[in-house]
Amino acid sequence: MSNANLEDKVAVVTGAAGAIGIATVQKMLERGAKVVAVDQKNVDYSRLLDPEMLDRLVILEADVSDDISVRTYVNNALDAFGGKIDIFFNNAGIEGPVKPLHEVTIEEFRKVLSVNLEGVFLGLKYVLPVMIGQGAGSIINTSSSGGGLMGSPGLGAYCASKHGVIGLTRVAAVESGPSGVRVNCVNPGPIRSPMIDRQDAEQGLSEATRTQTLPARRYGRPEEVAAVVCFLASDEASYVNGTFYTVDGGRHARA
Repeated sequence: MSNANLEDKVAVVTGAAGAIGIATVQKMLERGAKVVAVDQKNVDYSRLLDPEMLDRLVILEADVSDDISVRTYVNNALDAFGGKIDIFFNNAGIEGPVKPLHEVTIEEFRKVLSVNLEGVFLGLKYVLPVMIGQGAGSIINTSSSGGGLMGSPGLGAYCASKHGVIGLTRVAAVESGPSGVRVNCVNPGPIRSPMIDRQDAEQGLSEATRTQTLPARRYGRPEEVAAVVCFLASDEASYVNGTFYTVDGGRHARA
């Protein structure tokens, strides 16, 4: 049995069609969970459609920055698997424009915060009452190593939003801990994904150049983040609350 066994738990994963989302949905299914995968319209869910696990997977489309849409996906998730949510991976996010802060328009800034920060807030707003009512649950928010724990040039809106996610995580953990609900945060570093490929292209960087400053000397893999998420979701992490876990190959250790 895995130390992060999730047998018979119901999980909701937002940003489920992204690299980390896909890896996490797959790992949760492998470890026995029933999963509600949430992402926006017109994204590719094909990598999630394992014929052997379709009876434990529900896919929902939603805008995580919209109050009604979030309330709806939470209600639909409750209807999907017996009226409970044991795990919530509050993961949806965008990087926004890569340019100096003074060149970012207010519309661009607000768009990033609406998804990355308001989306996390709305997820907490509607999932926390469910878990508090159950007397148990684990929430894992997604922040960032470079964006949530330090300043990354060209990513002002992203950094503002991801720093905010850590603040929301801590408040939710303190407020909800007495009810048996744990709220933690995962902070990925450079992870092999379309997002990092776009950033490299826009900044004129190569993987070899960027990873020179990483003790691990390589990009992380989405499944390495998923493994940490599954640990935090599991009963093995029953005394872990209100903290963040970096998955960044040692990047933050050098900050």
